[in-house]
Amino acid sequence: MGIIDFKATKCKHCYKCVRYCDVKAIMIKDERAEIMPDKCILCGHCLQICPQEAKTLNSDLQLVQSMIRRGEKVIVSIAPSYMGLMTYKTIGQVKNALKRLGFYDVRETSEGAAVVTAEYARLLEEGTMENMITTCCPSVNSLIEIYYPQLVPYMAPVVSPMIAHGMMIKKQHPDGKVVFLGPCIAKKQESEDSRHAGVIDAVLNFNDINQWLSEAGIVVSECEDEPFVQIDPKVNRLYPVTNGVVNSVLSTEKGADRYRKFYVHGLSNCIDLCRSMIRGEIKGCFIEMNSCSGGCIKGPTVNDETISRFKVKLDMEETISREPADSGEIEQVLESLSFVKNFEDRSVNDPMPTEEQIREILRMTGKTKPEDELNCGACGYPTCREKAIAVFQKKAELNMCIPFMHDKAESFSNLVMETSPNVVLIVNEDMKILEYSAVGEKYFGKTRKEALDMYLYEFIDPTDFQWVFDTHQNIHGKKVTYTEYGVTMLQNIVYIKRENAVLATFIDITKQEEKARQDYETKLATADLAQKVIHKQMMVAQEIAGLLGETTAETKTTLTKLCQSLLDDGNESEVR
Repeated sequence: MGIIDFKATKCKHCYKCVRYCDVKAIMIKDERAEIMPDKCILCGHCLQICPQEAKTLNSDLQLVQSMIRRGEKVIVSIAPSYMGLMTYKTIGQVKNALKRLGFYDVRETSEGAAVVTAEYARLLEEGTMENMITTCCPSVNSLIEIYYPQLVPYMAPVVSPMIAHGMMIKKQHPDGKVVFLGPCIAKKQESEDSRHAGVIDAVLNFNDINQWLSEAGIVVSECEDEPFVQIDPKVNRLYPVTNGVVNSVLSTEKGADRYRKFYVHGLSNCIDLCRSMIRGEIKGCFIEMNSCSGGCIKGPTVNDETISRFKVKLDMEETISREPADSGEIEQVLESLSFVKNFEDRSVNDPMPTEEQIREILRMTGKTKPEDELNCGACGYPTCREKAIAVFQKKAELNMCIPFMHDKAESFSNLVMETSPNVVLIVNEDMKILEYSAVGEKYFGKTRKEALDMYLYEFIDPTDFQWVFDTHQNIHGKKVTYTEYGVTMLQNIVYIKRENAVLATFIDITKQEEKARQDYETKLATADLAQKVIHKQMMVAQEIAGLLGETTAETKTTLTKLCQSLLDDGNESEVR
């Protein structure tokens, strides 16, 4: 599991994270953003700017809580930025509040900063490095190691204050667990670095600890004052504000050195400086570099709406002593531990496309000539060529080109509107016509240009459209005859929620209706003819029946008379 994760269901193809990632360590795969761990420097900028909150930071809070429940000796190394990011009356209240959560002890990371400052001062005094870049910020360290490895020789070969302090605590408490508490997410990756593995056991940010304090019902400003009793770091508490490292060094140095000193903060400024140094424009300088604009007090987990970096900087510079830490105590620490760290080239050599391959990718997004390359940056890459290279390296996808996709969608839309045999209408809630297909002129006598300046009720009855707007229910397959236009239409009317508009399609069924009418009339005529035949047959039958009846009656009478006559002849013979 990565330090920063993405919620794929929330990612909305806006590419804002790609746009704002200065090192382009975010790839788009299957239309979803993914961080490339071997390229990410964990500046946390993508966490801050994601409009959909699709990115989440994996927390060690449950891990730390489980350590405490198991009864382990858990010691907090709290970054000096707590002085501007937590609410208290005395700094001792912070220590007491954290110990109430179950921590064995609470120590200031500035103790480690004091040791790092002493090492910087020693390197400056030696003066063997052409330039010296501070190595307190893990994001800057990763930036140089991954993207500007030519500058690795300029990196001060010293661990960060967090690692230095962890080493100091582990020396005193070999069985202890060290938890770093600060505003930086890159510290989590630094804690897992194999070059000093096992020094830091977990990393929390101030959001984690504030949540825990709230759940435990602990209010820091109401806690007892429990002073820190270890090394007093003094000026080294200024590390989290801009120019804090330089000020600490200046206060600690025993004599002048040959280096010019300045600070750079904000990742884009750090990148500019790195490029300038590669060009050989910077020489003989001691440079404090911090990836966060404003220093650690504006780390990626700090709420911009509630914390003013300007106020915090002013308050900390006003209240923190400019005196160096006790040199005797620092010397004892330096004699017992080595704080050397060797930095290395961690660059990733991505395959590069040929010019023809770049041109082919550009052609696939409709860019056949230089003037087609808008370089709008909507995809997240500053130029179309850089985006094409990213596509070749499978970091980006073709459909990230928003102007191209817009033109493609528009061309499809126009194709449908121009070639569909059915009338297509889109109207807003005022019945103003927003879209009207060209075929509409054939049925309603209005050209597309004329219709787009009209309201629906100016040429057809809008009743059904209004009903769909009012109820948000759709109408499917309703037959409507427009006698004034001599047409019969099958209407489908649907509500489009996102646009708050109604779309309708009119299917011409006039011929089908005419044929159906003719078929019906033919059926009626056939039925009438059949009825007449039946009637005539009945009449004939009746006539035949009448004739048969008369004939039968006459025959009966004749035969009766014949029989009677024969009988009468017999009687007369007997008498004789």
